[in-house]
Amino acid sequence: MTAIRARDAVASTTPQRSSAPSRRRGRLAAAAHPRIWLPFTVLLAVLLVLWERTSVDMPFLLPPLASIGETLANDPMYYVENAWITLQEALLGLLIGVAVALLLAVAISEVRLLRRAIMPVAVVLNVTPLVAIAPALVVAFGFGPEPKLIVTALIVFFPVLINVASGLRSVPAAVLQFYTVIRASRLEMLWHVRVPYALPYLFAGLKIVFPLSIVGAVVAEMSAPGAAEGLGTVISLASSNNRLAVVYASILVLALMGSLLLAVVTGLERRALHWHESAARGNA
Repeated sequence: MTAIRARDAVASTTPQRSSAPSRRRGRLAAAAHPRIWLPFTVLLAVLLVLWERTSVDMPFLLPPLASIGETLANDPMYYVENAWITLQEALLGLLIGVAVALLLAVAISEVRLLRRAIMPVAVVLNVTPLVAIAPALVVAFGFGPEPKLIVTALIVFFPVLINVASGLRSVPAAVLQFYTVIRASRLEMLWHVRVPYALPYLFAGLKIVFPLSIVGAVVAEMSAPGAAEGLGTVISLASSNNRLAVVYASILVLALMGSLLLAVVTGLERRALHWHESAARGNA
């Protein structure tokens, strides 16, 4: 009965949604407007012109765009295969880091003593140069994927922990008082009140760590001796051989991967937070 009352209370404060087709048409119409795509298009064109100019004046810094495109076109599977290795490491490390961060965020939001014990350790991990410990992880775990997964998980761990812990503690006092009056249990309070309030914070953290997981995997590949695959290894080898076109082609693939992951988490956020006021502002 308490859970039913809780859901009714939340539903009563949830804004009414417009139909899905009308929202979709509204987003498409807004995206087609020149004020949306024209600034980015102009900036991109300016950057490409500056790139080409710089590649002529300083070829040791930037290769011509044509050479990057030629490198990608000559052997696309080379980049696809190495990108797949990096993506697997990024997603597995992301899954581990986010899962541990979520569990600890719930723990420190419910138990003050745990918060005082865990947060200093989390802060120390956040400021530790993980590149420096990657070789030590190789010594401990060998040349397999484990060091890369650990580095990636540690990189994505702190933003999710801080965001979710803040979200779980962001419930207004009036809402907490209402659920206390109806005698909601601690578990019901967590599931029906704290978790919904924490979801926007969670997705804000995921928008950071999804692309950041790619960075973590590449850093781990570049700093962990013995790595044989992945775009981080490709960049290291190409840099040592002064093959700038391969370096920037790999960077371009990584940028596309990061953008794709950000688009995925943004789409998930729109579906999960359709009831939230931020969605209403985004559709306005």
